[in-house]
Amino acid sequence: MLNTTAWNRLRYTFYAPFYDVVAARAFRRPRRIALGQVDWEPGMRVLLVGAGTGLDLPFLPQNIELHATDIAPAMVKRTIKRAEALSRDVECGVMDAEALSYPEEHFDVVVMHLILAVMPDPRQGLAEAHRVLKTGGQLCVMDKFQPDAQPAGPGRRFLNLLTSALATDITRQAQPLLTDAGFQIRHDEPVLMNGLFRAVLAAKPTTSNR
Repeated sequence: MLNTTAWNRLRYTFYAPFYDVVAARAFRRPRRIALGQVDWEPGMRVLLVGAGTGLDLPFLPQNIELHATDIAPAMVKRTIKRAEALSRDVECGVMDAEALSYPEEHFDVVVMHLILAVMPDPRQGLAEAHRVLKTGGQLCVMDKFQPDAQPAGPGRRFLNLLTSALATDITRQAQPLLTDAGFQIRHDEPVLMNGLFRAVLAAKPTTSNR
């Protein structure tokens, strides 16, 4: 299957100039809902993983310490430009979501919007999010998911060979991925296309459930 870090970097470099045309308006409400689930406090240290062109920035509080990463330098450049236009202080960097270069227990909130269905190994990506989150920290996820109680059938898995190479995986399930990574789901809300896209708020518990 053509779903590797190198391929993602290449294709999102190509998509970068057109990404906002496709994603800005369509996902404005889902982003707002997902980020609205977070229990925000002043001074929180927040990480946007797979930040893309920075479309989450308008919906984030002003009084936080904000970091943003993406696998594609072209996307990071656009996040920097958006941050400047919004007068936001954001520490941006090129980074693989499956190998974050931050220390353990470093962030109060990790935001992963439209990335779990894209990365080659979402379990590793969630393991990294779990690692860099403080105990009690919050994970904000918005993405497309196969229903938790209905694994993908043969037809959907076959179609996924194409969609995962060009755009996104359509077979991943939120609850198994998050709970296996050690998170506790606090809120799960359908936000687009009759529940295909969901906003999920999870937490890193004080006692590991992995």
